[in-house]
Amino acid sequence: MAKSSENDETTTFDPVKLQANLIKAGELWKEFNQRYAEAERNKPSSPVDSSALQRATMKWAFNLAKKPETLFQANMALMNSQAQLWQQATAKMMGLDVPVGDGASSDRRFRDPSWQENAASEALVQSYQNFSSYVATLADEQDGLSKDDADKAKFYLNSIVESLAPNNFAMTNPQVWKKVKETNGESLVKGLENLLYDFQDGELRIRMTDTHAFEIGKDVATTPGNVVFRNELIELIQYTPSTAKVRQRPLLIVPPWINKYYILDLRENNSYIKWAVEQGHTVFVISWRNPGTEQRHLSFEDYLEQGTLAAMDAVEQATGERQLNVTGYCLGGTLTAATLAYLTAKNDDRVTSATFLASMVDFSEPGEISVFLDEEQVSALEKLMDQNGGYLDGKNMGAAFNMLRSKDLIWSFFIELYLLGNDPMPFDLLFWNSDSTRMPEAMHSYYLRNMYLENKLREPNALNLLGADIDLSSIKTPIYFISASEDHIAPWKTTYLGAQVFTSPTRFVLGGSGHIAGIVNPANRNKYGHWVNEDLTTDADSWLENAQKSDLSWWHDWDQWVSEFSGKKVAARKEGSGKLKVLCATPGTYVVE
Repeated sequence: MAKSSENDETTTFDPVKLQANLIKAGELWKEFNQRYAEAERNKPSSPVDSSALQRATMKWAFNLAKKPETLFQANMALMNSQAQLWQQATAKMMGLDVPVGDGASSDRRFRDPSWQENAASEALVQSYQNFSSYVATLADEQDGLSKDDADKAKFYLNSIVESLAPNNFAMTNPQVWKKVKETNGESLVKGLENLLYDFQDGELRIRMTDTHAFEIGKDVATTPGNVVFRNELIELIQYTPSTAKVRQRPLLIVPPWINKYYILDLRENNSYIKWAVEQGHTVFVISWRNPGTEQRHLSFEDYLEQGTLAAMDAVEQATGERQLNVTGYCLGGTLTAATLAYLTAKNDDRVTSATFLASMVDFSEPGEISVFLDEEQVSALEKLMDQNGGYLDGKNMGAAFNMLRSKDLIWSFFIELYLLGNDPMPFDLLFWNSDSTRMPEAMHSYYLRNMYLENKLREPNALNLLGADIDLSSIKTPIYFISASEDHIAPWKTTYLGAQVFTSPTRFVLGGSGHIAGIVNPANRNKYGHWVNEDLTTDADSWLENAQKSDLSWWHDWDQWVSEFSGKKVAARKEGSGKLKVLCATPGTYVVE
């Protein structure tokens, strides 16, 4: 029977389907609770020591109790805003066309029209916004606290507030009930199926993307090349030239081993590696091994000896060129700095230029991650690594970084997958982010203690690696720094401090966006632009105030800069044509471990 358009919404409602789905959803929820209860009985150690955060928050609370005037003013402000809110809500319920607060329009979490369909939802949102502002005001009251305790307390309070957002709960999220109505309850079933699928081995691992949508070497990491060298720690990939002539000096890329190398070779349209090949570079990249228990002994010195130094020797064998340019990303940049200092101590001048992508060499202000890094928490992490078999699982590190952006990297996916019952979207960047790696305990403990806790890398001769004293200020190699303005992993003002450590000619460039998007900013898009200022003698704020803005991607600026150190044009070099033979095609074997 034909149905009128005005009744389409009601006629699609099927009470039988709804009842069946509600029953099934109840069974799935019961199964989840059984799994959760079992997991709680066998709960493993956490990579994050929440007790340190809780103690800092208690110190903040006791400190605040000594300031009754501050507390009274904040309470009065909250009471006044709530009173005004309920007046507006009551007026709207009585039929008056008045706005109920402004929270829905200013917070993207509540921009869906369903939040504005009735006064109750609008009032709930604005009440949450009022409470958020109240807590933020009190959290900023830090007089009498150490900076470490203040940062921990503020982070912990903010995490609690974000977890209490009304959109995080099915009962208070009108989008959830709208979806239930539209699907006759199928969204509830799908959401709980997603929850059970992601709750594996006693832990909830939220899928940020469809992990089956990509295959390494087929959909990502597709730039043609071959592995030409392999040892216990690395595979070295040499990429196939796409130009008849190439620059004389090869380019070695040192990615971080916190994640896999193909962040710089995601897709053809955003691959830094492919683009560098097209500019005439003979590109090599280190693909780090994903270590297990057998590699627990690998130290930071091993990453120097078997990583960068071994790769440089291999590049020379493959091309016949002793001199080369080096680019290090994040932790790979930290290792690159140590490598340059080591080579300087050995009077080895083979690196003609060094580029640092979102890299820290000064750890005095490490940013938000510092809430997880103190002596107590590092000791707990070392104990966890020992219990795990001598390494830190990548999912543990990923969880810590996600907590720093819980609203975007935890709760948004929680809502989409489990409350709304949507499938994860395919996204190359999030696929890479989910492809986590492990950290051997010897290396990771050394890195956390000597860099983050003691900031020894920037201090002359405070570290000794492979028998050489490490002094960054002695390096004569020309330096290029690119940082990202919204980077919360390697804050740009801290990377700027690192750039000032070097006494060699140094160019500092600031790009837009964050730790990944600010670096993977393709030249064919020019999405974020960059700032340049030749004067590095001022503080970071003054540097930016006097910097010149360009709308182009930093890739253009870098290529122009590095061309000065790349030598003449020579015939393109094919993999396997030198002293190193081809071992296998890209992406190699270590990247899929």
